[in-house]
Amino acid sequence: MIDRALIVGLGSIGKRHLRLLRAALPEADIRVLRHARCDDPIEHADGCFDRLDAACDFAPQLAIIASPAPFHITAARALAQSGAHLLVEKPISDSIEGVADLVALCKAERRELQVGYNLRFLDTLQQFRLALADGRIGKVYRVRCEIGQYLPGWRPGADYRETVSARRDLGGGVLLELSHELDMLRWVFGEVEWLSAWSGRQSALEIDVDDTAMLQMGFASGPVAQLGMDFLRRDTKRMCTVIGENGSLTWDAVAGRTTLFDPEIGSWTDLWSESPDRDFTYSAQIAALIDAIQAGMPGNIAAQGRDGLAVMQLVEAARLSHDQDGRRIAVGNPT
Repeated sequence: MIDRALIVGLGSIGKRHLRLLRAALPEADIRVLRHARCDDPIEHADGCFDRLDAACDFAPQLAIIASPAPFHITAARALAQSGAHLLVEKPISDSIEGVADLVALCKAERRELQVGYNLRFLDTLQQFRLALADGRIGKVYRVRCEIGQYLPGWRPGADYRETVSARRDLGGGVLLELSHELDMLRWVFGEVEWLSAWSGRQSALEIDVDDTAMLQMGFASGPVAQLGMDFLRRDTKRMCTVIGENGSLTWDAVAGRTTLFDPEIGSWTDLWSESPDRDFTYSAQIAALIDAIQAGMPGNIAAQGRDGLAVMQLVEAARLSHDQDGRRIAVGNPT
């Protein structure tokens, strides 16, 4: 029975997690840890802390860490040591430093450590992955993925220049903010053997981070993937197309469709379509964490700490490749 829970951070994603956690645990004592003073009541929360040590003394059984990425590791370590199971928003940190130690700590303390790559809970992505595993298009040759959305339009009513996405000191930039795609590719195709990349700022947006990244990856399973990521695209896109020996397969997250091209009939057909509300994957992610805590074992969909570490290895490889004029970087498996 989970009767004490904590939300770390009360930005837009922290507020969403708080609202959904309250719906999932209506009788629990749910509190918030934030850097601002706790003077006013917070909707859906039973209390507030402005110091990490006080939050640890509360001894939450479950903590969702939704603060900016540079602050994740410190809070996660302290809360794991105080007895909390963890869901850490993506990315698990803004650098690889300390991530492996956090994973090892949670394993040693038998704490659940999940990372907020909630796209895994989309039925369209699950059907995309299943169709490939079932050999619907035969041997996979090539993968091409695009993720793009105009940053000033992400959060209506907010000054994009002050958001996490736009600020280096808060862990912004496309490689970190759009790292869902890195997790998705690894979840679908397996471990990455090598990576080459370019990233930089192409636009006149008032940000101090990369707004564009182009990556090429080779997977141990065989295929080569190209991934384009940006904060610039006015026609929002999140799509991945796979070319195989017996056809093609596309996952279109914006349209909510997984489609198959069958060369025998010469046309595309829907394998799956859906129009979930924006809360769906976050609610499913929280439910998976609660189930894992109560069952004493991780689920087979939710991203684990090891997966968060793997994504950070890819981010670090991309940074290194860019610094070395796009040189191919070998990527090791996460430990």
